[in-house]
Amino acid sequence: MKKRSDSDGKLLLITIDGPAGAGKTTVSRMLSDRLGYKYIDTGALYRGVAWEAKKAGISHDDDAGLEKLCGSLRLEFVRDTNGLHLFSNNSDINGEIRTQEMSMLASSVSARPVVRKYLLILQRELGKGKGAVFEGRDMGTVVFPDADIKFYLNASVKIRAIRRYNELSDKKDSSTLEEIERDIRRRDENDSTRALAPLKPAEEAIKIDSTDLNVESVVNLMISHVQKHLMH
Repeated sequence: MKKRSDSDGKLLLITIDGPAGAGKTTVSRMLSDRLGYKYIDTGALYRGVAWEAKKAGISHDDDAGLEKLCGSLRLEFVRDTNGLHLFSNNSDINGEIRTQEMSMLASSVSARPVVRKYLLILQRELGKGKGAVFEGRDMGTVVFPDADIKFYLNASVKIRAIRRYNELSDKKDSSTLEEIERDIRRRDENDSTRALAPLKPAEEAIKIDSTDLNVESVVNLMISHVQKHLMH
C-alpha cells in the first residue's frame, strides 16, 4: 500500500500512548495497516530487556548490570506472515515476552534510567523517516515530543483486565482475571507515579476512551483525525 503523506510530501509520525489493556496493540496494528505505515510496539522492547535480564539473573534495580546487558543487546523487529516478531541477538523471543510476568517485569525495568536511555536511542532511530505508528507509554511525551499526531487510548480497569485475560488465555497463561486486574492496577500505579517519564497524556494528545468502543470504531475515529491533519 502506498504510504500517505502530508501536504508537504512528508510522512507522518503517529504516537499512541495509554495504560495496559487499553487496546493499543490491536488498534496500532490496524491503524498502521490502514495507512500503510510501519508499526512499532515499544512495549515489546521493554519486555525484551526484561526477558533478557531475567535470563541473565539481573535484578530489575541493578543499574550496572542492566547497563552492561543493554550494551550487548541487539533488539530488532522482523515481520513475517504471522505479524511482527521481536528478535534479540538473532533469536525470536516474541512468544516468551507475552506473559503477565514479563508485563510486570517490563514495568519495573522501564523505570530504570539506563534502560530508558538505551531504548530512547533505539526508538528514535526506528522513527527516522516517519511513516510510522509508535505504541507505548511515553511516546508522545518523551520519545517523540514533536510527533505529528498524538493519541492517548484508555478504558476502564475492568474492561482492560477482561481484554488482557482473553489475550493471555489464548497463550495458555494461567493468570486469573482477578490476578490480572490486580496487576493492571499495580502497573497503572507504578507507571503513572514513577519519577522518570510517568504515564500521562501529552498536553496536545487526542484522548480516546475505548471502554464502549470496538477496535474498528476506535481506528475509524483515529483515521478521521489523521484525515483532518492531512487537510491542513
